Amino acid sequence: MNTESIAFSSPRESLGVLLGLVRAEIVRAMEAEIATKGLELKFTQFLILKRLARLGPMSATELARSVELDGGAMTRQLDQLERRGYLRRRPHQQDRRALRIELTDAGDALWRQLNGCNEHVLAAAQASLDADERDRLHDYLERVLFALRNKD
Repeated sequence: MNTESIAFSSPRESLGVLLGLVRAEIVRAMEAEIATKGLELKFTQFLILKRLARLGPMSATELARSVELDGGAMTRQLDQLERRGYLRRRPHQQDRRALRIELTDAGDALWRQLNGCNEHVLAAAQASLDADERDRLHDYLERVLFALRNKD
């Protein structure tokens, strides 16, 4: 599919379309960058590793919510990442019935490698913006997100 014709098919796309196209390009660029490292990892798996690295151990439900996956899809992703040795499921300290998902040492090392990919892709995405424009873009997007989350 030719995304260039979609992206520029009208003089000005709606905010929703434009945000969707930007996200799709970031996903594509991240997966390509990850592939240059010789890794077979999808963007969703990258997000799972990122959340665990930044927020620490959490339940599968919390993790699924944070990366916007349903329970079944999350279980499949966790199974794959666990088989590869990047994460483990551990019993919760206070609730024996619950499990906490955490990175292994290999998962933490992988995240450190992937974080460089993330920074590279995001820097390239903003290359045409100066520092003030980057700050304004970030501010605008934060305000849009806040408005959507607090619509009441």
